[in-house]
Amino acid sequence: MSGGVDSSVAALVLKRAGLDVSGAYMKNWINEDNVIGDCPWQQDIEDARAVAEQIGIPFRVVNLMEEYRGRVVAYLLDGYKNGITPNPDVMCNREIKFGVFLAWAREHGFDAVATGHYARRVEHADGSCSIIEGADKNKDQTYFLAMLGQEQARAARFPIGGLPKPELRRIAAEAGLATAAKKDSQGICFIGQVRMQDFLRQYVPDEPGPVVRAGDGRVLGAHRGLHYYTIGQRKGIGIPSNTDFKNYVVVGKRAEDRALLVAFDGPEAPGLFTSEVRVHSLSWVEKPVAGSRWIEGRVRYRDPRVALEFIPDEENGAGEGGGGSATIRFREPQRALAPGQILALYDGERLLGGGVYV
Repeated sequence: MSGGVDSSVAALVLKRAGLDVSGAYMKNWINEDNVIGDCPWQQDIEDARAVAEQIGIPFRVVNLMEEYRGRVVAYLLDGYKNGITPNPDVMCNREIKFGVFLAWAREHGFDAVATGHYARRVEHADGSCSIIEGADKNKDQTYFLAMLGQEQARAARFPIGGLPKPELRRIAAEAGLATAAKKDSQGICFIGQVRMQDFLRQYVPDEPGPVVRAGDGRVLGAHRGLHYYTIGQRKGIGIPSNTDFKNYVVVGKRAEDRALLVAFDGPEAPGLFTSEVRVHSLSWVEKPVAGSRWIEGRVRYRDPRVALEFIPDEENGAGEGGGGSATIRFREPQRALAPGQILALYDGERLLGGGVYV
């Protein structure tokens, strides 16, 4: 229970179903360094505790700060130091919620971990499970579950996955839950209200370099560090556009001289659109996709599913269990695929798995 309305209603649904439910708040980060802004974890704990009392279930706080630092924050910082754009939300689900926390839950006698994700879980006759997109397509969060494995899927529960958001709010209000009118949280909590750039400035040293126009090599200015930018970024580059009101966009990073490569935004921008990409660290919710075939993918959260040809490497197969790599060929060119981000793979509404852009 995060202290938000989604996980509050998830707990309520399980309680009304007659299950033996306990609420738990994962304490992942405290603003002990006084550099990361407003992360209202104390209020979130009180809100979660209040809801647990209202619906009549036990509540506890589980301290996972050390594990979170080692598995998510370190991953985040290492990624930016190496010039890629990591996805801490996806890794938090795999490594913390359905990793460390799931192990803690099992050690304490629990069978499953339920969350407030907008996703659905289908159990098959052979005991295996599928993860399906949430009924509310505007809120679907299966993208963030793309790196889970089958064992994690079997232990997961998504009680609100079949509810549209307005219906969920109505249920919370009718039950008088303390979080019924609480706004949805935005972004990664440990960053709070501070921009990612300000957070990175505290932990990753600046390494200035030139801002170079791709194509003709013209130096347009200077930047403070490649880790402040991601492919496809248009705002905050720090260089003016020309008189034709075109906007510059980040199209690449050149490690040897720490150059930030930019171009005018549009289909002709070199490196901005691609029809083929490599992915690594493949992970599968169910059986790996073996052999080349056409499936669908979501190239980033909130983007629609698009058609793609999945071509696994022959030497390592489809990568069962969190490994392997593949070539991805899109039917239509895709914009701004940043190394380090996640490609979620689908068969219709069914989540197959995911991989990391090279």
